[in-house]
Amino acid sequence: MIYAIVFLPLVGFLIAGAFGRWIGARASEFVTTSLLMVCAVLSWIVFFDVALGHNHGYAPILGNWMTVGALKVDWALQVDTLTAVMLVVVNTVSSLVHLYSVGYMHEDPDRPRFFAYLSLFTFAMLMLVTANNLVQMFFGWEGVGLASYLLIGFWYQKPSANAAAIKAFVVNRVGDFGFALGIFLVFQLTKSLTFDEVFAAVPGLEGEKIHAFGLNVDALTLAAFLLFIGAMGKSAQFFLHTWLPDAMEGPTPVSALIHAATMVTAGVFMVARLSPIFEYAPAALAFVTIIGAATAFFAATVGLVQNDIKRVIAYSTCSQLGYMFVAEGVGAYSLGIFHLFTHAFFKALLFLGAGSVIHAMHHEQDMRNMGGLRKDIPFTFAMMTIGTLALTGFPFTAGYFSKDAIIEAAFAVGEHRTTAMIGFVSTVVAAGLTSYYSWRLVFMTFFGHRHAHPVAESHAEDEPAAADAHNHGHDDHGHHAPHESPLAMLIPLAVLAVGALGAGYVFEPDFVGHAYTEFWKGAIFTGAHNEVLHEMHAIPAWAAYAPTAMMVLGFLIALYVYVLKPGTAQALARTFPRLYQFLLNKWYFDELYDFLFVRPAFALGRLFWKGGDGAIIDGLGPDGVAARVADGARFAVRLETGYLYHYAFAMLIGVAAVATYFIAGGLR
Repeated sequence: MIYAIVFLPLVGFLIAGAFGRWIGARASEFVTTSLLMVCAVLSWIVFFDVALGHNHGYAPILGNWMTVGALKVDWALQVDTLTAVMLVVVNTVSSLVHLYSVGYMHEDPDRPRFFAYLSLFTFAMLMLVTANNLVQMFFGWEGVGLASYLLIGFWYQKPSANAAAIKAFVVNRVGDFGFALGIFLVFQLTKSLTFDEVFAAVPGLEGEKIHAFGLNVDALTLAAFLLFIGAMGKSAQFFLHTWLPDAMEGPTPVSALIHAATMVTAGVFMVARLSPIFEYAPAALAFVTIIGAATAFFAATVGLVQNDIKRVIAYSTCSQLGYMFVAEGVGAYSLGIFHLFTHAFFKALLFLGAGSVIHAMHHEQDMRNMGGLRKDIPFTFAMMTIGTLALTGFPFTAGYFSKDAIIEAAFAVGEHRTTAMIGFVSTVVAAGLTSYYSWRLVFMTFFGHRHAHPVAESHAEDEPAAADAHNHGHDDHGHHAPHESPLAMLIPLAVLAVGALGAGYVFEPDFVGHAYTEFWKGAIFTGAHNEVLHEMHAIPAWAAYAPTAMMVLGFLIALYVYVLKPGTAQALARTFPRLYQFLLNKWYFDELYDFLFVRPAFALGRLFWKGGDGAIIDGLGPDGVAARVADGARFAVRLETGYLYHYAFAMLIGVAAVATYFIAGGLR
C-alpha cells in the first residue's frame, strides 16, 4: 500500500509529462487526478491503521542507495504516526487541488504540463515525509524546491512569474545550505544519518563541544541551529520569508497546494521529525520560538494592508507557520503538527475559495475592484466564511482547537522561560490582527458595492495586483457579470470546509488529548510535551480566553472600518502615511536585501567581468597578444609602400646604423 501511495504520483507525472501531447489535456487530467484520488484514499487507510490503530509503523527498505566508507544510506519508506498524518495532509489536499484545477485551468493550453508538475511535486513531498534518513529527506526537500520553481513560473511568458520563481529558488538555496551543513555535522557527530541510529546516539552527545567559527560551541545546539536554517527557508520564516508572497504569481491551485498546506509545512515536519535532537538543544529551541513569534507578528501586520486577495492569504500562511514553530520551540511538537493538520484544511479552502472569486471576477485579484459578491457567488461566499472562521479561531472550528492550544502552551512554558512568554504575547497580538485582516478580506470582497476602479487607501501609489491569468485576453472580460465556479471547483471547497469545521474537534483528543500516547506511539519526542500538556490546563482563565477576545476584537474593528463606516481605512492611511507605507512595502525587507546583497553582488560581478575578465585576463591574455600581433602587422603593412625610394632610404638607414655600431665599438 505504501508503495502505491508514494509512486502513483510519479506514474502520473511520467504519463502526463512524457505523453501529454499525444494523449491530450483531458486524458492527462483524468490520469493524474484519479491516481491522486487513489493515493488519498490509501493514505486515510494507513492513517487509521497506524495512527488510530495498533500498528506501530514499519520501514520497508527498497534497496541500498549508497555506501561510501562509514556512510551507508538505504532507500526506505518509514511509516509511523507522524508520516501517516503528513500522508493524509499531502494526498488529500493534492487530490482536491488536482480536481479543482480541472475547472480552474480549463482554458490553459498547457494543462498536461501543469498536471505533470503537480504530480511531480506531490511525489517529491511524499519522498520527504516517508524518509527514514536525512539524505532521503534532503532528496525530497530539494525535489519540492524544484517542483515549486516549475509551478511558480508555470506561466513563463510573464516576467513577474519568472522573477518570482527565481526568487523562491534562490532564497530556498540559502536555507538549504544551512540544512546541508547541519546534515554534515550530524553525520560527523553520530557516524550515521538514519533517524533511529542518530536519535539513539544523541543523549550521549549532550554537553559535547565542537570548535566552529573560532569558538567552542555546543555540538547539538549548532547542529539543531543549522538544521533549522533549512526550515526557515522552506517554511518562509522571518528573514527568509520574502519569497512566499511573490510565489502567488503562479496559478491559484499552486498557491493552495504548495504554499498553504504542504511544501511550506516541510520545515515544521522536519523539526518534529528531528525533535530528539532539538530537545537536547535548548538554545536552538529558544531561537525557534523567537523566529516563530517574530514571523507570526510580522506577517500579520503586513497582511493588514495588502490589496491582492491571494497575498493577504499568503501572509496569513506565513503568520500561521510562525504559530507552529512557537509550539515546537516550547517543546509542544504535537501541537505544531496538530495546527499543521488543521491549517491544511482551512488554508487550502481559503486559497481555493480565492481562486473561485478570481474565476468569478475574470482573473481580477485586487479586492478594491470587488465588493457585493455574496449575492453573485453565494456558495463561494459561504465556503470563504467557513475558512475565515476556522482561521480566526472561532469556537469549535478547527483553528480554535489547534491555535488556541499553542497560545496556552506558550503561556504555560513562559512562566519560567522568557522566550516562550514572548511567543505568547506575539501570538495573542497576531490573533487579533489575523481576525482583522481575514474579515477585511471578506468584507471588501463580498459586502458593500462593486467598485469599477481601484480605490486606494492613500494618495500614495500602491503596487498593482498581479494578474492570475495566462494573458489570453481575459482582461477584456471585466464587464461580464460574476458567476459561480463549475462543479469541479466547488466540490473540493465543500470537502475542505468539512475539515475546516470538524478536524479540530474530532482529532484533538488524539493529537494533544488523553489519547496522545496511543496515537503518537513515540513518533515524536514526548517527555517535555507531556509536561506542557499538563501545565497548559492550569493557566489563568484570562490567558486561556485572550485569543478568543482578540478574535472578537479584530472582527468588530474590521466590521466598523469596512461595513459600518466605510472610508475609515482611507482616513487612517492618510493620518499615518509612513506607517501605512511601511506595512504596504512589507517592512522594506525587499529593498533592504536589494541594498545589502543584490546590488553588491551585481557590483562584484561587474568588477570581475569588466575589470578582471575583460581588462586583465582578456586584456593581457588572448585579446592582448592578438592585439599586439595585429598592431605589428599593421605597422609592417605601412612599411611595404611599393616605392623604390622608400626601400633605398631604408637601406641607407640600415647601412648607417651598421657603420655607426662598428665605429662606436672600435672607439671603445
